[in-house]
Amino acid sequence: MRKILIISTGGTFNKVYNPLNGELVIDEKSKALDEIASKWLCKFETINIIGKDSLDISNPDRLLLLATINHSKHDDIIVIHGTDTMNSTAAYLADADIDKRIVLTGAMVPYSIDPVEATANLASAFGYLQTLKDDGVYISMHGKFGSYTKILKDKKNGKFIHK
Repeated sequence: MRKILIISTGGTFNKVYNPLNGELVIDEKSKALDEIASKWLCKFETINIIGKDSLDISNPDRLLLLATINHSKHDDIIVIHGTDTMNSTAAYLADADIDKRIVLTGAMVPYSIDPVEATANLASAFGYLQTLKDDGVYISMHGKFGSYTKILKDKKNGKFIHK
């Protein structure tokens, strides 16, 4: 099995309910990944950066993500990212022409509310990444896998589709 780095940038995947103000907020420590890893009986190497909803991610945040990827010793990377701007971040990373295999994934429903979708998307990304031979930027969401140019969010129907 390849050594895979998981970089968590926040997104709905990592949102938790704050009982003090009634809002969903980003868990910047990404406890969801720790919980999934404990059930999979394996350890992930993870890095938590940015900690934002994807609608709030800016190009300086994307530059931080790119720098984190470039400085990593790993060639196989999963990025947990919010779904609203996942394709924008994927395009940004692809423009950098990185010699690594990067798969972006996330969730439309927070892991803390319903862990099934987040876990399924992470598991799919994990498995898909291990089959990739070519460097590039990919998306794995809702059982759809492929180049970031081919997997898009269908906002009308609330799911990812092949283009």
